[in-house]
Amino acid sequence: MATDKRSLVCVIDDDAMVRESLRLLLEALGMACSAFGDCRSFLESADLKRCHCLILDVRMPGISGTVLQEMLQVQAPYLPIIFISGHGDIPLAVEAMRKGAVDFMQKPFNEQLLLDRVQKAIALCQSRLTAASKQHDLDSRLASLTPREREVLDGILAGLPNKRIATQLDISIKTVEQHRARAMGKLGARNLADLFIMLGNPSQR
Repeated sequence: MATDKRSLVCVIDDDAMVRESLRLLLEALGMACSAFGDCRSFLESADLKRCHCLILDVRMPGISGTVLQEMLQVQAPYLPIIFISGHGDIPLAVEAMRKGAVDFMQKPFNEQLLLDRVQKAIALCQSRLTAASKQHDLDSRLASLTPREREVLDGILAGLPNKRIATQLDISIKTVEQHRARAMGKLGARNLADLFIMLGNPSQR
């Protein structure tokens, strides 16, 4: 997902007055904003991949806000959602938060409070995107390892000495050291500390 100089906030609400007031509020603070009257329009727009924060009404005709939330968990799991609703539905709010929404605000809401939460959501989105990029890079580096390099790496992460790894794989200690050096070079790990920070417990990969 490419990021613009200005963070894009998307608003989905079937109430035109709410959409317009939120758009004007956000743009007045220098944020880019796109507004949609229904969820399908948002899903079919290019803004889906550019959005950094989604302000989403709960109850709408067609695809509801909660259904869209479930769809975005697959299509854009990094995207923070702030729900807004004119209905005092506490169980709905609890369920939305349980599924990962960053906030649930009831209309009419305090504008400054909403803006504060939008800014926090944008920061969260950037953090998630950075983490996802790092994980993608690490996955690519791991995929570049040969099967033998991966076996040696797993032995290292399990805390085994080179001699033990050599015995298990039926190769020489020198060969273990060579595979170890190549694997660490491909991963960009300068030492064992770097390696454990990158990969942690092998059972969690």
